[in-house]
Amino acid sequence: MAKQNAKPKKKRGFLVRGGLDIPFFIIVIALITLGLMMMFSASSSYSYYYFNDSFYYFKRQLAFAILGIVVLFVMSSVDYHLLKRWAVPILLVSFALLVAVLLVPPPPGFEDFHRWISLGPVTFQPSEITKFAIILYFAYHMDKHFKEINSDKLSDAPWAQGFNQGNSFIKIKAKGVYMMWYLLILAVACVLVYMENHVSGTLLIFALGAMMMFLAGFHYRWFVFGAAVLVGLVILVVANPSILPEHAQPRILSWIDKDYDPLGVRWQTNQAIYAIGSGGFFGVGLGNSKMKQLYVSEPQNDFIFSIICEELGFVGALFIVILFALLVWRGFLIGVKAKDKFGALLAMGISFQVGLQAALNIGVVTDVLPNTGISLPFFSYGGTSLLMLIFEMGVVLSVSRTAKLKKI
Repeated sequence: MAKQNAKPKKKRGFLVRGGLDIPFFIIVIALITLGLMMMFSASSSYSYYYFNDSFYYFKRQLAFAILGIVVLFVMSSVDYHLLKRWAVPILLVSFALLVAVLLVPPPPGFEDFHRWISLGPVTFQPSEITKFAIILYFAYHMDKHFKEINSDKLSDAPWAQGFNQGNSFIKIKAKGVYMMWYLLILAVACVLVYMENHVSGTLLIFALGAMMMFLAGFHYRWFVFGAAVLVGLVILVVANPSILPEHAQPRILSWIDKDYDPLGVRWQTNQAIYAIGSGGFFGVGLGNSKMKQLYVSEPQNDFIFSIICEELGFVGALFIVILFALLVWRGFLIGVKAKDKFGALLAMGISFQVGLQAALNIGVVTDVLPNTGISLPFFSYGGTSLLMLIFEMGVVLSVSRTAKLKKI
């Protein structure tokens, strides 16, 4: 029987008090501003040629950016703990959308790529929602079971009792059961995204899940083993590209052999390298790119970094890379100083997502990695993607309001 004088549990409010982290906010606004500026510069010629309007892509991106900033301020003021009750529904909706996109006819010219769902004038990729859904659900579930994950407690799952109560030399620990559960969720997400012919998205989502498990405290030996398996798979794929889907094989071949199909598969990569080389140390000047004149295919999308290098040079490109690095560093600092594990996992997971995606995109554009369809956060064209990204920045800022950081 409960004590008569027991204090009722304090209900959590909708809004969160406290100042937001100004350094993180400034970095986000700087990236949004630079992203709009470079997206307009990179897309102007392409927009004019195909739509007779140099502002065609810019106007759409600007509209989503403005809406995103509104969402940023709103989300940064909302108590991020309220996201806990939405963790499971958002994950289930993201899986449903991943199934739905496989059933929707792809856009003309992209018959082999089931990645987009069109809602009137708006088109979005369900995989963008899945990234956040994985981070949110893992943060919620790992926070709830943090003690079991970081202990040697035996599992109380009914199916494990036969092992744990008998004389079997196999003992099922709770943290092992949780790891299998997280790997199962990741497997479902990765298989669905892979069926879209979206290899880079598959790898990114798997890496996000692995990082969340690492942050939760699973033993490092599992990650050493996973890294060894990954290296083995990379070697296998490079040695035998035919095991990949048909659309991905030429990309691996063109990455290995720089002379492979220069007027086809390697055209975009070669033009991007020419653009990067043309920029030199200080660049040719904002708006003065020659390679965006229909040489780099769709320069406003995945290969926008090559136009950045050409127009702003090594100095400008390095400045943007430093901004991304600062965003990740500040996001992790917010996570480390967060008042609870849920906020910590959210902030660090989202920050890692942005940093990893930026690193993969730059690696592709510079030909360090095979050409895969992965966008540069804040810069590549994509309104719904930008909106989702800014929303996530709002979540990190919400965490920062109660973090033990010195507020400016």
